[in-house]
Amino acid sequence: MSVDGLEEALSATTTMLPFDFRSTGRPLHVLCLGAHSDDIEIGCAGTLMRWAAERCPLVVTWVVFSAEGVRATEARRSARALLGRGATLEVVLGGFTDARLPQQVDGAKDLLFPLARRCSPDVILTHHLEDRHQDHRCVAELTWQTWRNHTILEYEIAKYEGDLGRPNLYVPLADAVAERKLRHLARHFPSQGGKDWFRPASFRGLMALRGLECRAPAGMAEAFHLRKAVI
Repeated sequence: MSVDGLEEALSATTTMLPFDFRSTGRPLHVLCLGAHSDDIEIGCAGTLMRWAAERCPLVVTWVVFSAEGVRATEARRSARALLGRGATLEVVLGGFTDARLPQQVDGAKDLLFPLARRCSPDVILTHHLEDRHQDHRCVAELTWQTWRNHTILEYEIAKYEGDLGRPNLYVPLADAVAERKLRHLARHFPSQGGKDWFRPASFRGLMALRGLECRAPAGMAEAFHLRKAVI
């Protein structure tokens, strides 16, 4: 076979390898970590919706480092509404100052280390290590320092700094799931509605871009950075 013929045959038969979290008959324990009350939802709400619908039962530990007052209320209500009553949910909220988490890292470790002694999840969803927001990056670093033998997926959040990277794991989303994510963000985080970065068009655009990259059937996806995996 010629080189051109070989390339044509490979392009017609090769597909991306799946990363499968469908039901195996036992609960899937997911640890979600976010610096702020809306971070988890922005980064991976669609993925969690898929797992809650397709993988039952789901056990979720939901940790937000900076959540006080109205932001704490938003975090609790959002997590429960996102996962539904079919999931077992524990919400852990910290009172760390927004944009000052690296200066409060000792307290953040005091929050995480006791949690790690009783929480050994199947998969961890956390911030991207190269995120330019100092709080996001700090949470990602703490995740890797605390859980050393777990599957960690780093979600992404678009922002002014333009720090989006090249993710290597994708979760395709149905149109209904993508639209539900957008409605969920608008409904459960009214405190953020006036901010220029909190726009449905931005959230939809990133899902569309990642959907293009993984050839998602509905054209929408969320993407993650997977640094280590054992199969």
